[in-house]
Amino acid sequence: MQPNTAQPTGPELTDADRSAIALTTYDLDIRLTPATSALTARAGLTLHNNSVLPLDKIALQISSTLRWESATLIEGTKRTALPLSQHLLDTDTDHTGKSSEAILTLPQPLAPGASITLDTFYSGTIAQNAERLARIGATDAQGAEADWDQIAAGFTALRGYGDVLWYPVAGPQLFLGQGAELFQAIGRVKLANEQVSTHLHLSVEYQSDPPVAAYFCGRRQPLHALPDNPDAPVATGSGLATADFPAQLLGFRVPNLFLFDRAETLLAPLPIASSSSSSSTNPVPAVPTYDSTGAPMLAVETTDDGSLPRLAASADTIAPLLEHWFGTPPLSALTVLDHTGQPFEDGPFLVAPISTLAASDAASALAHSMTHAWVQTGQPWMDEGLAQFAALLWVEQSQGRDRAIVELNNLLQPLILTEPTIPNRTAQPATTPLPAPAGEPLISATSEIYTRRKAVAVWFMLRGIVGEDALREALSAWRMQPPSEASARDQALALEKLLEKAGGKDLAWFFHDWVLNDQGLPDLSIVDVSTRDLSPDAKRQSGWLVSVTARNDGAAAAEVPVVIRSGTFTNTRRLLIPAYGQTTDRILVEAAPTQVLLNDGTTPEVRNSLHQRDIVVKP
Repeated sequence: MQPNTAQPTGPELTDADRSAIALTTYDLDIRLTPATSALTARAGLTLHNNSVLPLDKIALQISSTLRWESATLIEGTKRTALPLSQHLLDTDTDHTGKSSEAILTLPQPLAPGASITLDTFYSGTIAQNAERLARIGATDAQGAEADWDQIAAGFTALRGYGDVLWYPVAGPQLFLGQGAELFQAIGRVKLANEQVSTHLHLSVEYQSDPPVAAYFCGRRQPLHALPDNPDAPVATGSGLATADFPAQLLGFRVPNLFLFDRAETLLAPLPIASSSSSSSTNPVPAVPTYDSTGAPMLAVETTDDGSLPRLAASADTIAPLLEHWFGTPPLSALTVLDHTGQPFEDGPFLVAPISTLAASDAASALAHSMTHAWVQTGQPWMDEGLAQFAALLWVEQSQGRDRAIVELNNLLQPLILTEPTIPNRTAQPATTPLPAPAGEPLISATSEIYTRRKAVAVWFMLRGIVGEDALREALSAWRMQPPSEASARDQALALEKLLEKAGGKDLAWFFHDWVLNDQGLPDLSIVDVSTRDLSPDAKRQSGWLVSVTARNDGAAAAEVPVVIRSGTFTNTRRLLIPAYGQTTDRILVEAAPTQVLLNDGTTPEVRNSLHQRDIVVKP
């Protein structure tokens, strides 16, 4: 079902007009009343004109169940009330499928590149709503599973842009059912938000027991209760609970807010340093030891006490793997808010049903989430890629490497369909300009196809190229660095140097093709295999010399394993195959070769990522 395309009342604006504004500062004063689902807000905003034309009107949107009350232009000590009209606008950036769009008329046009400050007021209610899903055919149960944002007694959760517009935004109309446009837009908004300064002062009107804490963008603040009558029994009391979140850069996220009605249960004390070897030959101590006074790995808000022991036991089992790869200690606990429905994750903050998370078959998902407690670089391809890397390492440890590679290749299928095919420069006249790649470099990626799926392949490839010990050493050192204000590119180059130092290999080619740029995927093939029987002499025993020539018809260079099978023996070498080129290697094996394998499934390719050539040796 297509959304209503009727023009809204009020001034006619295009999506280009709506997208011309970037919000660079939020100063939010939010008052919630969970008993009635009410929200009252004062939002101080800094708006920047990103377009090349002056703007005399500005469009801002909030959820359709909220209503704009006023907007004032702040110029030093001067305050000018702005003419404001508002209407409902169809858009699936909000769970209702609509937004309340305010059109503000400025006293004078906002010049390109200029900024203004506004003081805005709005109010209304936010209840659970899945109208946007209903209009594309979802059932009530499906809607409740996906769109669970609400302000309510017992559960208040506001995920932000793409789920519920509880704060002002500026942007185009977007709809579910139109490919991946909405999800791509959410990724772009997250990237644009990285340098947005956000301050929140929160007030919560409560009845009976006050809420204990609020989580805003993954940050926790206790709520300080101010009872209306300090002498009244708690069960019949009421009052106001407040918290203040100092201004901080938003990072790669949209603003999200959660209330905790109960104190978190602290689980799984941090394992103390093990005396076991951490080398790759003895990778993970089988039984961790614990310091009962240590910090917990999990902080869980739930009423499902029966699932807590199983969740703690699963975390205890996973922790040695994370210690082995990232060191000790984690940077924070993983906070889990127990709630049925589709999970939500913001760094080391997770909303998910703990009964599911505690199940034995969910250990890889828990490993993913726990990694966010260990690794918090602020770079999406590092944080999300390493979380997925840890999940597959758990699969490898518990089910074997073959199973992990199968799951890796399943993850990479959308990437293979998405990555651009870059024309072969050698096949084009030198004067013919090649089109720019249509993909996303990891350092500026917004889609999870890149930040999670391609990134996990990058970490698997680096493991093979520099070696497991070198990668672990670099990751353990990298994650403990203080937060950096360097650009994403500079941070990637710094990581490259750290890995080169740890592994002793030049990685400039790899970071150029796989991280800093999007060169598509390699397209490998075995061009030729030849063998020669070597007769024994005084300096060597008998053996076979196998010559393998491999070609790459893709624009991304690749270093992959070449395996020579000789009966029960195998010989493995690594082969660097340049873009649009080929490489030949000669490998000495002990017995007559029977098979050559190129790539092992860890390097994604345009087509197949496993290549095989059988060898028939003439007697």
